[in-house]
Amino acid sequence: MTDADALHRSLLTLDSHVDFPWPDPVPPYRETDRCVDFAKMRAGGIAATVFVAYVPQGKRTPEGWAEAGARAEGMLRAIHGFAEGANGIPARVTATVAEIEAAHASGALALIPCVENGHAMGEDLSRIALWRGLGARYLTITHNGHNALADSAIPLPTLGDGEALHGGLSDLGRQAVAELNRQGMLIDVSHSARAAMLQAAELSRTPVVATHSCMRALCDHPRNLDDEQLDVIRDVGGVVQVTAVPGFLRKDARKTEDVTVADFVDHIDYAVKRIGVAHVGVGSDFDGGGHVAGWTNTAESPAVTAELVRRGYDRDAIAALWGGNFLRVLRIAEERAG
Repeated sequence: MTDADALHRSLLTLDSHVDFPWPDPVPPYRETDRCVDFAKMRAGGIAATVFVAYVPQGKRTPEGWAEAGARAEGMLRAIHGFAEGANGIPARVTATVAEIEAAHASGALALIPCVENGHAMGEDLSRIALWRGLGARYLTITHNGHNALADSAIPLPTLGDGEALHGGLSDLGRQAVAELNRQGMLIDVSHSARAAMLQAAELSRTPVVATHSCMRALCDHPRNLDDEQLDVIRDVGGVVQVTAVPGFLRKDARKTEDVTVADFVDHIDYAVKRIGVAHVGVGSDFDGGGHVAGWTNTAESPAVTAELVRRGYDRDAIAALWGGNFLRVLRIAEERAG
């Protein structure tokens, strides 16, 4: 192994955003053609992965909400089932930072469930407690398309969306922020419209996170965060987890193969220089569009560490980027719950 590879494998590495397979949930304890499975996690030295129950935006109707809620709950339960059925590579669903650390210490992979898109909540705040009971640690409050909680950075005209629906958070969205705080779940502002993101950061009693976002100063995409948004994340003690979606990294790339690990780390560099290394991390969005040349799946994760080493990051900084910062905000959410 190279020195960078050895360093990588000595850390509690955490990827904050990976899409869970659905509706065809091929068990990740088998070797698959997906970007992430247990064998690739082990090969790539990834200790913990956040598997998200992703729900696409649908109609804002009781029927649409019921369907979305059932999908999210089914996915969260499937994550538990896959951990229990793991063959050869031990894996645990972990609901607290202590459980993540204990799994790592024992040599087991840590699986962290989450929900992507508050559409799955509909108008029923009690679903948040249900999700937390199934181990969920954050809710991405929107996806593409406005929902009942908040405006999205990317409206969907096919669902009748205008530029904005609520002017940021709805009244229900504000209640959801308070309930997420109470349950010890983080508010993920990736995908949220700028106004919704800023309002959530101001209202939340715990730091907000962007679990899979990039820097608008380097790539002018509506899904990316501008400098003011980055500053707010720093000011509330939150974290931006840089993602590997090619279109968020470089607008001039003609094909995904044109985007590299170096382009990915450029966004880490920018955020670190702007808001400090304590507020930056890694969230690949593998199996949800994330992959760049040299880091096409989780088995190739040491390539990111090698690039960080090449740029002069030391062990403490790399440990913070590869999960330490994210674990810090998870712990704060636990401490301030209730």
